[in-house]
Amino acid sequence: MPKLARRAAAAPAAVLLWSVPFLAGAPPALAHGFGQRYDLPVPLWLYLYGAAGAVLLSFVVLGLFVGGRGAGRGYPRLNLLRFGLFRATLAGRAFVSGLRVLSVALFGLVIFTGLVGNQTPVLNLAPTVVWVIFWVGFSLFVALVGNLWALANPLKVLFEWADGLARRLGVDGGLASDAPYPAAWGVWPALALFFIFVWVELVFPGSATPRNIAFFVLLYSSVTWAGMSLFGKEAWLRNGEAFSVFFGILARFAPTEVRVAGGVACKGCDACGPGGEDCVNCYGCFARAAPGERELNLRPPAVGLLRPGGTSAGMLAFVVFMLAGVTYDGLLATPLWLSAMFLLQSVTGSFGVPGTLLYGTLGLVAVPLLFLGLYAGFVKLCQAMGGGGFRGLAGAFAYSLVPIALAYQAAHYFTLLITEGQNLFALVSDPFGWGWDLFGTAGYEVDVNVVGAASVWYSQVALIVAGHVVAVYLAHAVALREVADPRLALRGQIPMVALMVLYTVASLWILSQPVVE
Repeated sequence: MPKLARRAAAAPAAVLLWSVPFLAGAPPALAHGFGQRYDLPVPLWLYLYGAAGAVLLSFVVLGLFVGGRGAGRGYPRLNLLRFGLFRATLAGRAFVSGLRVLSVALFGLVIFTGLVGNQTPVLNLAPTVVWVIFWVGFSLFVALVGNLWALANPLKVLFEWADGLARRLGVDGGLASDAPYPAAWGVWPALALFFIFVWVELVFPGSATPRNIAFFVLLYSSVTWAGMSLFGKEAWLRNGEAFSVFFGILARFAPTEVRVAGGVACKGCDACGPGGEDCVNCYGCFARAAPGERELNLRPPAVGLLRPGGTSAGMLAFVVFMLAGVTYDGLLATPLWLSAMFLLQSVTGSFGVPGTLLYGTLGLVAVPLLFLGLYAGFVKLCQAMGGGGFRGLAGAFAYSLVPIALAYQAAHYFTLLITEGQNLFALVSDPFGWGWDLFGTAGYEVDVNVVGAASVWYSQVALIVAGHVVAVYLAHAVALREVADPRLALRGQIPMVALMVLYTVASLWILSQPVVE
């Protein structure tokens, strides 16, 4: 290996180790969401060094004891539909139909309460369901259990109902046209819509106002239905519907999958091909398949992230934005960001809502671009040290970032879920905020001290470290698969591991600002 490549590989680790004391030297603050001050029993820099050391140690252990050619299509799985109980419940018509009706009913209730209900966010069902239950709770459910969105997506269900009605009324071909989805678009439409969703959450000042939420839901629904009508339901869900793409990525981590055995249902499917060998989590094929061809499998967690296959530039950008978006949310709560915003507003005179929108939007664009640039730079180092093509390596390593994004999302948002989520007890009795008490729970008061600040911090550290260790394992398996020489594969992982260690330290520092400063 050339000296230049050696020095380039050593640089990230050196910068990382020297940066820890500076990151750890910030003053203490209040616990995010709890209003508690918490002083760590040991200095923050010890936690940062310890977490970084744990991730590095996992790489050393993997390099010493885990060899082979990396994971591919083969992994242990158990088809739950082989058992009568699961076949009668999970695949039964009553369960599936009931779930779809419930999803549509909740979708309609969110819109209705948002439009006509009390506009105080805490008294209205819509903000809690959208920002707490759906965005936080349901995302974790998909990653830890399975992709229920593919079954119960209310936008898909309503389109299918309307399409079926149109066909019965004699509309030739139903509601969808025969226009092919432009291959060059890929998942970029989904990424654009997902960006808008995150922008509304983090930047738009009226994101908690129920009526605004209802309007945004209606607007997004209209775009989704238009896309299904123009390009077909399955093509738009696979490429243009932001949450189908987002939950589809998280579902790769989940311990369950749907699979079609036989390949008959896969004929004409652009996603899995005519042979159907790769028909995993292809929900269109699963819906068309005969009952005997369907599988609902238990599998080891995260193995879906190792399935071989090309990763498009759009999908890579989507994964990076998942990580960058939630990191940006955490960054917004740090004194460093607040000081920078105040300085910019003082220099430019852009105070109030215009300044918040301007700099918040610029930040939401700049942070993902910075992440993408860092990722590309470290992949280039991987190529220099271990060989392989840049595009192939960039795509192959992309899904190894998903456990990091998932761990950070859980660490950052679980306090919101367990505190603000308690509002649901009162809101089920009074969803419109009109003073009802349908189930006798309208008087429920949120207990903000249900979890102490110390428990929050230790849980966050554990989640971040665990997510990065899983990511290191995935990167190791990918490198062994992509690079023929195991020694070169191991060497080529070093920059990617350095990037993951760097993000371990940075993410814990960001999380520590509202917790221990």
